[in-house]
Amino acid sequence: MKTTVLYEAGYDEAMLGLSLSYNQPVSKMLAVARGLIEKGSSHVKFLESMIVWLDVTAPRFWWSQLDTYRHATKQSESTMHTLTTRKLTQDDFDATIPIGILSVINSYIGLGQLIHVKDILPESFLQRRIVCTSYKTLANMYTQRIDHKLPQWQEFLSAVAEGVKHPEFVRNNDI
Repeated sequence: MKTTVLYEAGYDEAMLGLSLSYNQPVSKMLAVARGLIEKGSSHVKFLESMIVWLDVTAPRFWWSQLDTYRHATKQSESTMHTLTTRKLTQDDFDATIPIGILSVINSYIGLGQLIHVKDILPESFLQRRIVCTSYKTLANMYTQRIDHKLPQWQEFLSAVAEGVKHPEFVRNNDI
């Protein structure tokens, strides 16, 4: 699994919007924002304006869990267009799969039988997607999944928290 923060936007706009509520200069809003974070999720609407684009390569089973969260968009490698363009190797999976299964998959790929490949493709198959989401969604994920039994969640959340410009907005466990 691999996660990279590609781009962030909306911090200045979120602080400007926050300043409207407090009738104070934008320069004082970071301290206000940090105080609101500590008050919990009903006080952090400004995080919805802070958008993050991520480049994530993760197993298929993890992507179905990510769909629990209301993130803006995701664009992915199309299995319809790419799955049968080359033979797969162990590097295409999050965990080692039996060589016999890999051989069967590759024989179907060689025959151009996309549906058969999709029918038997293990859930550990790695798929790359570009995800667009908000700081608020990332903070919710962090709170709900940092202690999840699947290690991919800790790996993803650690990479996000290390890669964003304002990790204190993601890591707070009260959101």
